[in-house]
Amino acid sequence: MARLNVREQLLSAGLDTLHRRGFNATSVQDITEAAGVPKGSFYNHFESKEALGAEAVVKYRETSETWKAVRALRDTKAAPLTRLRNYFESLTERALKVESWSGCLLGNFACELSNQSPLIREQGRRGGLLSGLDEIAQVIGEAQRAGALSKDLRPKALAEFLINAWEGALLRAQVDKDRGPLQLFLKVTFSKILS
Repeated sequence: MARLNVREQLLSAGLDTLHRRGFNATSVQDITEAAGVPKGSFYNHFESKEALGAEAVVKYRETSETWKAVRALRDTKAAPLTRLRNYFESLTERALKVESWSGCLLGNFACELSNQSPLIREQGRRGGLLSGLDEIAQVIGEAQRAGALSKDLRPKALAEFLINAWEGALLRAQVDKDRGPLQLFLKVTFSKILS
């Protein structure tokens, strides 16, 4: 396997360390030690820890299994509500595989940094927490047109609610170190909200 260049080593180690420990609890030295490179080399590749954090958000989006769950939304062979269930079940399955209960990097950064780092906040908003919003809203709209869901709420409003509820359940699961909030999200969502 090809060895990563120093910049890629820093980014990969930074993503992992920031995800496990949090932004404020991670120093540049922690990142360079995890990458196995001298501390001085960090600033040859990144202007600041914040700049690395913003790029870590992009890398997380591109590589995380969470974003691969979007394929379930695009499976037009399945009924819209089935696609939504498969999407959220996929997210839940991924979250439960993580034994460290490190949660979603984007949700963690949103909680920790929304008032500290406009750069990371914008990177997370642009393609992060709300990146699946339009696709979820589209599938909800399909379900409404097919008569499988009430048209009481606009698809986008319902999609925003589902994302907010999912992120809240994930945060609770992380804090409590318990899968119950995720299972309750699925149960209530698919037996009451999307029924």
